[in-house]
Amino acid sequence: MKKVIAGLVMAVGLTGMVQAGDADRGADLVGTCAACHGQGGKQPIMDTYARLSGLGERYIYEQLLDIKAGDRHIPEMTGILDNNSDQDLKDMAAYYNAQEMPEDEASADLVDAGEQLYRGGNLSSGVAACAACHGPAGQGNEPAGYPRLGGQKAAYTEKQLRAYRNGDRVYDANSQIMGSIASRLTDEEIEAVSDYLQGLY
Repeated sequence: MKKVIAGLVMAVGLTGMVQAGDADRGADLVGTCAACHGQGGKQPIMDTYARLSGLGERYIYEQLLDIKAGDRHIPEMTGILDNNSDQDLKDMAAYYNAQEMPEDEASADLVDAGEQLYRGGNLSSGVAACAACHGPAGQGNEPAGYPRLGGQKAAYTEKQLRAYRNGDRVYDANSQIMGSIASRLTDEEIEAVSDYLQGLY
């Protein structure tokens, strides 16, 4: 019986794993992406666009799948991935994950409030500590598909938290978790934690 249970646990774990892509091949597929996200996904042309560098291979791959399928709606990316195969998306994810997130800074007046929320949550409103899933340095959790948050542009993080809170980015298990958390955040908390994350390493 123990062997059967162990086998089932392993099988469930394997279903969440993504076969690694080819970063070198991915480098040849992201020319169009660079127009908005910058070389290596490090410096997008607008702060409300994501930095893609080092976010996590599984996370990036799953987001590309969701965008291509239309589950995650990003008007600027409509149709861009239509001609890319599943392997293409894996390779693109591998390439971006291999890039280093650039260092940035947080605003001094928001650091304390942002750090408190990120590391300790808000017990009174039921907001869990972000660090529990995304790590003490915002490095994310690759096996679970939780993205790196440290170094991400504050304007982008703020936009995404508002989308989760409004239900605009809630369509699967992970986004439902984020939607539940974000629904308890105030505008001030969203601003503070987003700004704090921009300078977190």
